[in-house]
Amino acid sequence: MSALDRRRFLQTSAASVAALSAVTAAGAADKPSEKIVMAVLGVHGRGRGLLSGFSSFEDVEIAAVCDPDENVIAKALKSINQRQKRQPKVLKDLRRVFEDRDIHAVAIAAPDHWHALATIWACQAGKHVYVEKPISHNLNEGRRMIEAARKHDRIVQVGTQRRSGAHFQSAAEFVRSGKLGKVPFVRTWIAGNRPSIGHKKDGPVPVGVDYDLWLGPAPQRAFNPNRFHYNWHWNWDYGTGELGNNGIHMLDVARMVVGLEAPKTISCGGGKLYYDDDQRTPDTQVVVYDFPGTTVIWEHRIWSKTGVEGEGSGVILYGEKGTLVFDRKGWHVHDGIEASDKASPIETPHLRNFIDCVRSHKRPNADLEEGHKSTRLCHLGNIAYRVGRRLAFDASTETLPNDAAANQLLGRTYRAPFVVPEKV
Repeated sequence: MSALDRRRFLQTSAASVAALSAVTAAGAADKPSEKIVMAVLGVHGRGRGLLSGFSSFEDVEIAAVCDPDENVIAKALKSINQRQKRQPKVLKDLRRVFEDRDIHAVAIAAPDHWHALATIWACQAGKHVYVEKPISHNLNEGRRMIEAARKHDRIVQVGTQRRSGAHFQSAAEFVRSGKLGKVPFVRTWIAGNRPSIGHKKDGPVPVGVDYDLWLGPAPQRAFNPNRFHYNWHWNWDYGTGELGNNGIHMLDVARMVVGLEAPKTISCGGGKLYYDDDQRTPDTQVVVYDFPGTTVIWEHRIWSKTGVEGEGSGVILYGEKGTLVFDRKGWHVHDGIEASDKASPIETPHLRNFIDCVRSHKRPNADLEEGHKSTRLCHLGNIAYRVGRRLAFDASTETLPNDAAANQLLGRTYRAPFVVPEKV
């Protein structure tokens, strides 16, 4: 991508708000000159980054922060850009956010098991949504989310920020041009070097935590710190393991750059091979996705310091005419024609793209449908791991033919009243 083309892409992604048309759907700003009023749901970890990012825009106001744990609020409020003078409301129950007609959009950074229901409720209430990855806790939820967004005509951006990075776009253009030729094989990975979480006993709910709200759609269980803040990632009741936590980013890049839709078959190996602790999801996992014309491999070793080609995480496209490698510097091709592009910002352009699309009512860079297609790869890989066999996937029905046990894992049973509806 030339400097001029890069500039045009970034200008399109972060177009001047004065040039954008008014949003006509209910619940959005009536005039382009008005601020987009937002709430952030879930502010313990990633939510603080979203508070900082969105509040840095002059045309955005954070009106509310919401979390069932009041102990995380003080730190979260410090993340809000100092240019915002008004203190946002502090709420525990996200339903109170959806009742507020002055709020135009919400950012959802709650645990995975809350993503679908929060997004659906927000769309039904007329709010636009920025939802963190992975978009859902199970595959069926993703389809319900799309139905809700389309029915209520809401803008939903997924937190796969690389789709707003100019150098990722230039790589996609390079591959689409045919200069890499066929791409029969793609490798994606992460090596995490995460510490063990150890073993902890169930205990009392911490003061200030509304545990019933935190559990939401998940099964009723006693409180345990190893199933709470961040460590929920490693428990199937709430999280999707490292495949959903970080695999989604790399698999999304592979899909976007190569132009992949749905795999025909999925197989998985690995397990709990390193840690002796309370984690339930695999610490070592290799998933093979066979797409028409391309095989994609995901691998993670969350205990390992060593990644691939010196990178802790990344994507490599093994093409007919060369090998395209993404690294911290951007991307480059070796063993073929000379081509490269430098790394570009991804976070701020991605948040900006969401705000601009709320105003213009255009589909964002990481539209919910694309987020679902990438997230379902994570779900399919985890299902293959849990049932211990190779799966065939029917993309037209989003089911696993002739495999009743695997199909059971496409959805879940919900705890009333936090039920993801069959019809939205």
